[in-house]
Amino acid sequence: MGEYISTETDGAVAVLTIDNPPVNALSAALLEELESEIDRLDADDDVRAIVLVGAGERAFVAGADIKEFPSLREAAAEAHERGSARGIQKLGHRMDAARTPFVAAIHGFCLGGGLELAMCCDIRVAAEDATLGQPEIKLGLIPGGGGTQRLPRLVGIGRAQYLNMTGDQIGAAQAYEWGLVEKVVAAGDARQAALEIARTIASRSPVSVAVLRELARTTRDLPLEEGLRREADGFRRCLESEDGAEGVAAFLEKREPKFAGR
Repeated sequence: MGEYISTETDGAVAVLTIDNPPVNALSAALLEELESEIDRLDADDDVRAIVLVGAGERAFVAGADIKEFPSLREAAAEAHERGSARGIQKLGHRMDAARTPFVAAIHGFCLGGGLELAMCCDIRVAAEDATLGQPEIKLGLIPGGGGTQRLPRLVGIGRAQYLNMTGDQIGAAQAYEWGLVEKVVAAGDARQAALEIARTIASRSPVSVAVLRELARTTRDLPLEEGLRREADGFRRCLESEDGAEGVAAFLEKREPKFAGR
């Protein structure tokens, strides 16, 4: 149990709860703790999926901790000079590189850095009471944790520019229509729905899941021909794995497969 992060296990699923009242703002200390916990879980072979949730009734994450913004100037300049990522971008890079898939359970406010964190996940489930947006423009800023890059890849350039340039917020139903979330459930049900999806993913081959994450991350901007070449290579790697052999054998023998992650 950390200061800001708590973790529960449900079989092969880890449920990671962000708890920074009243709205789970992403402070620098919280982000460091979150990255450290993701490092630990990603190194655990028994963990096959991670669910991210926000504590309390008000928010998944309502954004970055704005009180820290004045002190960020020098740190941001130093990071720029080093050419290194920091903050939510750094955490996003770590999540991209993980072998473990992530599912976000969104309720209440999911704004700014909170939405950027959710977009780092593979799948997003939103309660019908969720409110999503990138309000940084109202502070004379732009999204700095991936909002100008991940958001257009999910909803298209025009819709991303609308959210980023106006700072307007949208509800869960519109977010689903735009492709920003993959499922909308009744208020209070997001955690359970995300957990059910994570359990299903955890029952699949970790080798195949890792290859799917790799292809999604590395091929989205490639020409179709190159993407298909990498897909074929990924299929070969899965076919040659122990999990691939087990999956085929289980199908032929009419039994449930027992995937080992090799």
